[in-house]
Amino acid sequence: MSVNATPSPSAAPSPIHAVVADDFAAVNQTILDQLASRIPLVETIGQYIIESGGKRLRPLLVLLAARALEYQGDRHITLATLIEFMHTSTLLHDDVVDESHMRRGKATANDAWGNAPSVLVGDFLYSRSFQMMVEVGSMRIMEVLSAATCTIAEGEVQQLTNVGNPDTDEAAYFDTILGKTAMLFEAASHSGAILAGADERQEQALALYGRYLGLAFQLVDDLLDYEGDAKAMGKNVGDDLAEGKPTLPLIQAMAAGTPDQTRLVRRAIRKGGLDHLDEVLAIVKSTGALDYTRQKAEEMAAKALAELDHLPPSPYRDSMAELARLAVERKT
Repeated sequence: MSVNATPSPSAAPSPIHAVVADDFAAVNQTILDQLASRIPLVETIGQYIIESGGKRLRPLLVLLAARALEYQGDRHITLATLIEFMHTSTLLHDDVVDESHMRRGKATANDAWGNAPSVLVGDFLYSRSFQMMVEVGSMRIMEVLSAATCTIAEGEVQQLTNVGNPDTDEAAYFDTILGKTAMLFEAASHSGAILAGADERQEQALALYGRYLGLAFQLVDDLLDYEGDAKAMGKNVGDDLAEGKPTLPLIQAMAAGTPDQTRLVRRAIRKGGLDHLDEVLAIVKSTGALDYTRQKAEEMAAKALAELDHLPPSPYRDSMAELARLAVERKT
């Protein structure tokens, strides 16, 4: 699989990308260029996971944040690309940790090539992203992204320690998703703001926008695990339950359910697997846990929208607002 190939249709801009279409095309090409390696398997696996679908929201945030503050250079292309590499490396590692076999409707890299190559290519992408940070040439950005890397790793470890633990509460859940998901959203919009020379208030606003957007995005992900369409999502409904992950729908179902319902959900979390899937699905619906999770997602999206008031009006700001709305309306 050559890295000189044309980017796949999965990387094509959607309407939300329209205001930065040229920038996004440049990011796609830079991704292909930066995947170059003297080891063919690195290129093969790297391109496979990069082209396996996804909305490329994190690099999009870099582009929108920088352009919203009238950035006129070209380093935002490098920055957006390295953010995507950071994200892709975590996907490779996550699928190994979770023993996943399908992502976005395709076999995972670890399913296709094995765990060891997937982990090592993930390491390559992380390493490449730090090379590109040096190219961006901002110590502030390097500080933000290196700190984010540590927080993301901590979030993943925290999620692992929560597996099979029905005593995980809502505060612990939010702390986990802040680290494992929202932090890279925050780092993307925050670093784009720094690159554009934002003032202190704008920088804070864009960092918080990314954080709240990331939280909303993960809340909807966890919601869709219990009410989504498997074919549309590209993964199986109930995957989180099968892995024993106590996400918010389960945490709220235990808080709002009857003693019998709570005992069943606790048992399902401890055991993992799908033996109790139908019963758990009925419980999360009847207790209002899915509505509760969606409400929390909408609250986070509203907070993200509020932070945009600190930016000057522009088509880029409008796209960021639309992105916050789409985060909670999506079905995949």
